[in-house]
Amino acid sequence: MKPLQRILYFAKPHRKYLFGSILFNILYSLLSIFSVITMLPILRILFKLDKAVDTSKPPVFEGGIGNYFDYLKDLAYYKIQININEHGSVQVLATLCIITAFAFLLRNLFRYLGAYLLVNYRVGITRDLRTAMYDKFLKLPVSFFTEQRKGDMMSRISNDIGAVEGGIMGALVDLINAPFMIIGTLVTLFLLDANLTLFSLIIFPIMGGIISWVGKSLKKQASSAQEELGNMFSLVDETLKSSKVIKIFNADKILKNRFNSTTNQWQKFAIGMSRRREMASPMSEFLGSITILLITWFAGLNIINGHNDDPVTFLAFIGLFFQILDPAKKLSNSISSIQGGMASLDRVSEVLDYDLKVEEIAEPVSISTLNSQIEFNNIGFYYDKDNVILKNFSITIPKGKTVALVGQSGSGKTTIANLLARFYDVSEGEILIDGVNIKHLKLKEYRQLLGMVTQESVLFNDSVYNNILMGKPEATREEVIAAAKIANADSFITQLPEGYDSNIGDDGNKLSGGQKQRVSIARAVLKNPPVMILDEATSALDTESERFVQDALEKMMENRTSLVIAHRLSTIQKADWIVVMEKGDIVEQGTHHDLIAKKGMYHKLVELQNFD
Repeated sequence: MKPLQRILYFAKPHRKYLFGSILFNILYSLLSIFSVITMLPILRILFKLDKAVDTSKPPVFEGGIGNYFDYLKDLAYYKIQININEHGSVQVLATLCIITAFAFLLRNLFRYLGAYLLVNYRVGITRDLRTAMYDKFLKLPVSFFTEQRKGDMMSRISNDIGAVEGGIMGALVDLINAPFMIIGTLVTLFLLDANLTLFSLIIFPIMGGIISWVGKSLKKQASSAQEELGNMFSLVDETLKSSKVIKIFNADKILKNRFNSTTNQWQKFAIGMSRRREMASPMSEFLGSITILLITWFAGLNIINGHNDDPVTFLAFIGLFFQILDPAKKLSNSISSIQGGMASLDRVSEVLDYDLKVEEIAEPVSISTLNSQIEFNNIGFYYDKDNVILKNFSITIPKGKTVALVGQSGSGKTTIANLLARFYDVSEGEILIDGVNIKHLKLKEYRQLLGMVTQESVLFNDSVYNNILMGKPEATREEVIAAAKIANADSFITQLPEGYDSNIGDDGNKLSGGQKQRVSIARAVLKNPPVMILDEATSALDTESERFVQDALEKMMENRTSLVIAHRLSTIQKADWIVVMEKGDIVEQGTHHDLIAKKGMYHKLVELQNFD
């Protein structure tokens, strides 16, 4: 989707505010012109420039659009003269001043109402854009987050969308209203003095060309500035999560230098962007001033040479022309702002348009449970063909059985788990659930069959209760507590200051490693999925914590189909089948006792861990 099409798409639900804002801004523009025009008779009365108007008969419209303005002017002076004859010049002057003051009041009221509605329009679109981007984050495959920096994503959902709001949406109304104001005023100027108006338009094409040049250079600077801001957010995110490592290795100087380098680069681009943006307004004002001086010179020549003896019309002309300067300045600023905002919109669109890669087919098959088995049928996986991670991998996991994957780091064990969960799709072969390719299943229903406990416990800055409840949002409190008991977590949870309602901090940092892992297991137990994936769930724990967690895992895996990945071989000796992997290949498979008897790679791994 093209960037401006995307803005129009998100603007659609809020267009009533946009149309309302445009309406009030148009009324503001009309009253701005009217308030200046009403000054004409006031000035004529004050300077006594008019002879008494013939009131014996009203003016007659002779037809033709060109004569209509003259007719309205003659009609206005006819009415004013009648009132002067009846009530005197002082009272008429006072009445005209009151009318003009009321026009100014309405003008500014309409200006406020236009801005008032525009706030709803801008904030509504900003909210929808952020919601759409967050929804996209939830749908994006795991591969996206391994390729992108989290800080950069934070920058896009905050700063870039903020720049879109301030740069593009804030300028859209000016982009629509300013031309209307300029055209309306120019028409009035033509009616007042066509020759003077034509002369004043000489400078306009030059102004437009210069503003266009400023806008194009602004977009390039804005794009670079937002990219550096994303780098800065990433660095801050890493710093906050790595404070212990930074302190123990005295790495603060290194990170400070990195941060300074990033902020200096951002400063350079931001200054360049701001300078160009600020250039647009004074440049348009200067060009407008030059135009005013040229008009004054041209009109002065006519008056001096006797070609035009109506200084009041000239004053009104100058007043109206000054009215053009503000919308012209807004138009130039809006063009510059949109160019700057387009760089941020491109970065937002990059995320919203990202190909999900893991998608459902047109008519996916519904699934509710596992009936017989999981099959890995000659699967292969690679990011590129020169970097093969898995090749010709085939195993079968019967329902209710536990299959363990062991091997050195980098052998492809975790990749198998990720492929089973459809975080990635296989490059070759197929994974079958009860004979159906998982690519043909409804993704949400399929993942409902899976539970996962990883080496790094993923917990949220919320209460223990809500973290466990994520496994089954409709569960009762009794079910949550029962799941915690199975996971050997109830005993320490009840000792927390507020029990199950205790907040566990960012990433669960208020809990120990073993406690966090048991809360993760409780979450998986509550979900009660037919298939469980355990990815080195105990490798980061001490011996005592491992005993509690291993006991919880064994309870959870009873009569459940499980795929277990483990470095500590003591945790998988009870597995029904063990697969030994090396560099993406299966080198051995069998039961624990069979593999020990073979005295192959599994036996060597066991000896290295002093286990027999």
